[in-house]
Amino acid sequence: MSSTGKAEKKAAIDAASWMFNVVTSVGIILVNKALMATYGFSFATTLTGLHFGTTTLLTSVLRWLGYIQPSHLPLSDLLKFVLFANFSIVGMNVSLMWNSVGFYQIAKLSMIPVSCFLEVVLDHVRYSRDTKLSILLVLIGVGVCTVTDVSVNAKGFIAALVAVWSTALQQYYVHFLQRKYSLGSFNLLGHTAPAQAASLLVLGPFMDYWLTNKRVDAYGYSMTSVLFIILSCSIAVGTNLSQFICIGRFTAVSFQVLGHMKTILVLILGFIFFGKEGLNLHVVFGMIIAIVGMVWYGNASSKPGGKERRSYSLPSTKSQKHDGLSESSDPDEKV
Repeated sequence: MSSTGKAEKKAAIDAASWMFNVVTSVGIILVNKALMATYGFSFATTLTGLHFGTTTLLTSVLRWLGYIQPSHLPLSDLLKFVLFANFSIVGMNVSLMWNSVGFYQIAKLSMIPVSCFLEVVLDHVRYSRDTKLSILLVLIGVGVCTVTDVSVNAKGFIAALVAVWSTALQQYYVHFLQRKYSLGSFNLLGHTAPAQAASLLVLGPFMDYWLTNKRVDAYGYSMTSVLFIILSCSIAVGTNLSQFICIGRFTAVSFQVLGHMKTILVLILGFIFFGKEGLNLHVVFGMIIAIVGMVWYGNASSKPGGKERRSYSLPSTKSQKHDGLSESSDPDEKV
């Protein structure tokens, strides 16, 4: 295949991967909003455990059918990943409880510079001036349209700090493990989902009781709420998989930058479906700035020297096979 054909194929797969992530992420946000706001199921940590339990079931079936090939992930790396991932989930929930919405949004925005820092320090990545400026423009745009009241206290700041760093480390580790052990997205999920499901289903009810003062076993389940829980778990499988695919193809920083497109899309859908109270010139202006920044970032980071490793020396376990459903994991194809 010619270089032009390869580039077109890669661009098509990248676009499909990203759309898969956007659709599933926005879908699960809307379903969970209805589940929690309308039906009062406010047990976010337990629900996340159910999400990973469903993902575990799917990967087990696919492995049994032969679509996922056997692979190896050392226990030490698995435990590190689960630690980062669970601290991320709990940290985000606690941060939202203890902080204002404005400071919570600022904390989420700070994941981009933290992810950049991890790539610079751990992967020796160098960003061009245009790439840096485009990231700054995205931060400004999303900040303008999402950050409102900003107030913080000591315990809220600590919760946000834990949430930001653990999330950035978890997303970096997805990319790191896929490269180091030549693991496809389904294979990596097959290793991590069972451990996350088990730990969150044990921890979740206690954490949710602490956060909401309500017991998940005392919730008044109805046919409709159960159907919404099942729908949430089903969409979550796609969300979990698409996150691994996108980080594997793009790296954690690109995932964070482009991920704010989902924030903009959720705002737009919220205005369409739930009223236009928050829609004003200030918000629209922020959306336009953010979208311009995202387009600029995509263009700047893809140019030669836009984002490159100064010395790439990460060992890779070549003996493992990719699963049949995995995406390309060639480091040179990362954006």
